[in-house]
Amino acid sequence: MAMASLYRRSLPSPPAIDFSSSEGKKIFNEALQKGTMEGFFRLISYFQTQSEPAYCGLASLSVVLNALSIDPAWPWRWFDESMLDCCEPLEVVKEKGISFGKVVCLAHCSGAKVEAFRTNQTTIDDFRKLVMKCSTSENCHMISTYHRGVFKQTGSGHFSPIGGYNAERDMALILDVARFKYPPHWVPLKLLWEAMDSIDDSTGKRRGFMLISRPHREPGLLYTLSCKDESWISIAKYLKEDVPRLVSSQQVDSVEKILSVVFKSLPSNFNTFIRWVAELRIAEDTKQNLSAEEKSRLNLKQVVLKEVHETELFKHISKFLSTVGYEDSLTYAAAKACCQGAEILSGCSSKEFCCRETCVTCVKGPGEAEGTVVTGVVVRDGSEQNVDLLVPSTQTNCECGPEANFPAGNDVFTVLLLALPPQTWSGIKDQALMQEMKQLISMASLPTMLQEEVLHLRRQLQLLKRCQENKEEEDFAAPAF
Repeated sequence: MAMASLYRRSLPSPPAIDFSSSEGKKIFNEALQKGTMEGFFRLISYFQTQSEPAYCGLASLSVVLNALSIDPAWPWRWFDESMLDCCEPLEVVKEKGISFGKVVCLAHCSGAKVEAFRTNQTTIDDFRKLVMKCSTSENCHMISTYHRGVFKQTGSGHFSPIGGYNAERDMALILDVARFKYPPHWVPLKLLWEAMDSIDDSTGKRRGFMLISRPHREPGLLYTLSCKDESWISIAKYLKEDVPRLVSSQQVDSVEKILSVVFKSLPSNFNTFIRWVAELRIAEDTKQNLSAEEKSRLNLKQVVLKEVHETELFKHISKFLSTVGYEDSLTYAAAKACCQGAEILSGCSSKEFCCRETCVTCVKGPGEAEGTVVTGVVVRDGSEQNVDLLVPSTQTNCECGPEANFPAGNDVFTVLLLALPPQTWSGIKDQALMQEMKQLISMASLPTMLQEEVLHLRRQLQLLKRCQENKEEEDFAAPAF
């Protein structure tokens, strides 16, 4: 019996022209000579095939994020489809696909700069100019979402990166991520516009395109929000809705009382929502020294951590937690840190892992600088992997001498409270206390690197709220503060 297969449909030509055909090569060479294939080489270096029939949006975004060298802050410095789940669970994407607005949201959450347009928000002439812009640069790439039927192809809505442009022929190169179905191909730009200018039945809105580029600095240097499961919805609701209500409805007369009200009602799964961005490496050999790149990234994390520890809010939180004897569920002790690293390494739940032979050592970096490394063996399904977790730290002096401070619950709580919108505290009835709280969380008083760290978390919170309220299809802009 013959088995049904999706492998390689015949590419309808015209209107499309196979990239690898003699005519496709000729179009490529013409565009190359005119300088409108500059973005192609970065994209083709990271080009991938979607791993599921409905993963075209995730695969397209992975290709572009990797081509732009945006750091996802995990061991191989590499995006893949399984990591892009903060705006829609992967199970839902696998079954139903993903909308244009949620791919835009994913790009924002991953740290990219995004400009997105539906066809009713721009014109074909502007689209042509933006295709030219991305095709003549390595620093900007375009993803298009379109209906295949316009090209006489099987299927319906689809996402793929635009790999180049031949201005004389007015043809764009589609790097089709469904390579098991169709190869990369050239299409008339006018037809591409027509294919985008179609209605997505799942949203009732027109399709379009997005320009993705690098931000001026890597976001999430030390902290990031994690949405690996549905628990983020209740936690985001608590932070955005319940906290303002609690501090306004209860009699609070001090900063410590505010902290008590906030922490008393904290969801039990809170520590799965905000995470320390681990600097993880695979221990492939016995070399222990830090590379210059590793030391540079670790130094930046240590600067941010030190800036957190120097805020007045951190001092209040540390005092409060020590007073009430709060068990620090987010402290990164050696064994827990190793398991946390394993979770980031795999993108799976740490419940699937166990760690053994964990130890803490100091290693040398370039010059005489040192770094703290948690080394351990991660065991999953009987297989073992040696991992090193590079841990940032700050030094404080106490009666017994210098003391190292590592990422812990009190600094995590500090940055998250800093990331809440200023209006969170507007309902405090005591005006003097409200002003004191606003001063503690004021962005103006924070050093530049910590400001950017807090703004990144604030943007993530706003984007998650947008998804929670089903407004991601209406508002494509990055949150502004």
